[in-house]
Amino acid sequence: MLDRVLRFFIILLAAIAGGALLNLATPFLTFFISTEVLETEMGFFKLSIAGFLSILFGAVAGAAVGFLLSPFFIRKIKGFAVFVEAQLNKMPTHDVIAGAIGLLIGLIIANLLGYAFSKIPVVGEYIPVVFSIVLGYLGIHIMIKKRQELVSIFDFIPKFMKELVKMRETKQAAPKAVPAAAEDKPCYKLLDTSVIIDGRIADICETGFLEGTLLIPVFVLEELQHIADSADALKRVRGRRGLDILQKIRQESRMKVKITEEDFEDIPEVDSKLVQLAQQVGGKIITNDFNLNKVAQLRGVEVLNINALSNAVKPVVIPGESMQVAIVKSGKEAGQGVAYLEDGTMIVVENGNRYMGETIEVEVTSALQTAAGRMIFAKPKN
Repeated sequence: MLDRVLRFFIILLAAIAGGALLNLATPFLTFFISTEVLETEMGFFKLSIAGFLSILFGAVAGAAVGFLLSPFFIRKIKGFAVFVEAQLNKMPTHDVIAGAIGLLIGLIIANLLGYAFSKIPVVGEYIPVVFSIVLGYLGIHIMIKKRQELVSIFDFIPKFMKELVKMRETKQAAPKAVPAAAEDKPCYKLLDTSVIIDGRIADICETGFLEGTLLIPVFVLEELQHIADSADALKRVRGRRGLDILQKIRQESRMKVKITEEDFEDIPEVDSKLVQLAQQVGGKIITNDFNLNKVAQLRGVEVLNINALSNAVKPVVIPGESMQVAIVKSGKEAGQGVAYLEDGTMIVVENGNRYMGETIEVEVTSALQTAAGRMIFAKPKN
């Protein structure tokens, strides 16, 4: 492919050169063959028929010569390219770059000077060529020889950039130095037995609302194992459920789970051990045990109550709102019926006992928020 391209340009240049040479010989042609037909102008480029024929024959002859000589020129061009490549490979990369920059600068200066001298009669057209050759060579030579000195002039630029980067890194690192103590002391969340068996903690962990590390004390695991090995079938199911929930948290949760061997042999109660451990590590207890919640708060330990979270996200009911409920049992007071929402919220229906086992429409009269949860009072809608 390269040979074809080179051959095309060699033939083209030879044709142009041949046409230009024979065009110069047109006056001699008309001198020897003086006819009006040959001297007649063709109407474009002020060419006469003799001039046009000279250019045509010269281009054909030049193209023929170029075609014949193209293999020779192609070999020479390739040889020259190999020589230049070999010389460049011997030179260090920084010298090649410096030479290219010097050549560019030299050609720019030569172009500016050549334009100023191009108006000189006779020789003005050739001065830019001379300037390009001379100043191009000088640019390469001077840039390679003085490379170290020229680079040293601009040494302040990388130093200045390094100072800017260093200042930026210092500013970015400054705010991070404040919470370094917090990284040394992780934020622990301690799980008690009741909240593990409940199971909702696994879904809460998966949502990403909790941060820090879940700390599971070994005495809580022992209590779970004891419940799972119980002779009571209900307790055994609850204990195994708690162990399955822990395994799910460890495998699927986004949070880090850590088992601690810390135990307090002098404290018999598991809840008391949990409070003591929370005070020791500065963690928070996650539970749904009402009594543990109160004891931990009295001892200055922060508690995250799952029931409180559940009540907070339950839908709010407004007095006068209507809903469909199924009466499932009798209430404490005479005539009351009890129903439940899907989330477990208890609804006490006035005079609802007579609708036992039926689904009726009721109207909310009031709602009561207690520590154990939310309770809704309603009456049958007429």
